[in-house]
Amino acid sequence: MTVYSIDQTFICLLILATTGAEVQESLSPECKQFLYMGTLPRGLEQHSFKMICQFYEGKARFITLYDTFNHIPVYSAYTFKRSDGSKKVDVPWMYEPQLSTVSGSREMQQFPSEYVHKNFEDAQAVLDDYSDTVMFERGQLNPDEHQANPSDKAATYTLTNVVPQVREFNIGPWKDHENTIRRRLNNYCRGTAFVVTGVTTSGHTIRRQNINRLAVPTYLWSAYCCVDFDHNAPYSERSKFPVFAAHGLNDRDGDRVQEMTVKQLEDFLKRVTYVGNSFQIFYDNCVPPGSDNSALHLP
Repeated sequence: MTVYSIDQTFICLLILATTGAEVQESLSPECKQFLYMGTLPRGLEQHSFKMICQFYEGKARFITLYDTFNHIPVYSAYTFKRSDGSKKVDVPWMYEPQLSTVSGSREMQQFPSEYVHKNFEDAQAVLDDYSDTVMFERGQLNPDEHQANPSDKAATYTLTNVVPQVREFNIGPWKDHENTIRRRLNNYCRGTAFVVTGVTTSGHTIRRQNINRLAVPTYLWSAYCCVDFDHNAPYSERSKFPVFAAHGLNDRDGDRVQEMTVKQLEDFLKRVTYVGNSFQIFYDNCVPPGSDNSALHLP
């Protein structure tokens, strides 16, 4: 399997789904719970994306905006659960039936031993897309280490929640960042922490049988929002609440993940993608109405 450069720029844009994991035209209350103020990131424009409410064992687990053309998620939005960082490694990889058939179950399902219907591959990644990759691993946007309940952990093992991540970056700087955020939210977030983790990419793709299959992220980015936090925390941590962000280069030489304010991340994404000037990850920048939390934001 080879990585090629193609003449297209992945545009981090949004379209609410036009068909019925659960693919939704409008989010139900059980799915809005993963979004601060029940509000999706704004300032994204129309593209070939589907909004999935990821269901597992009869319960909504998180949300993913999925690119059915490039076969990777644009972002996953989830609520952080206090965790010891352990992984649930005995879960089979799953797929989302409703990306392929409107009548499919809203539940993510284990891949069958044989792909009976080719429409699996038309709309989403399959196991074979990752089977021969040497440089890349399946990197979760909603990592199981940020979940505590075994079922919440298991639900992160769907290919609609993973992107091709360079191995050295995945097990090095990005893993260190995920652990930093886990410890910070464990220790200082008193309420619900809302997290959005996404990607940008600008033209490289993984091919299988001479067909473009998976877009390769150039950057991974992530932001969290926790309005109920420990105001007695050390300033070095308190200054990173109620909202903070980061991005990192998905490369062997991407030796660090840079933390920054959410506004700085949004400005960065405006430069490297075609999001609109109104692009905003969290409703009202994660500042509750009437709150003075904005004074805690770094300039």
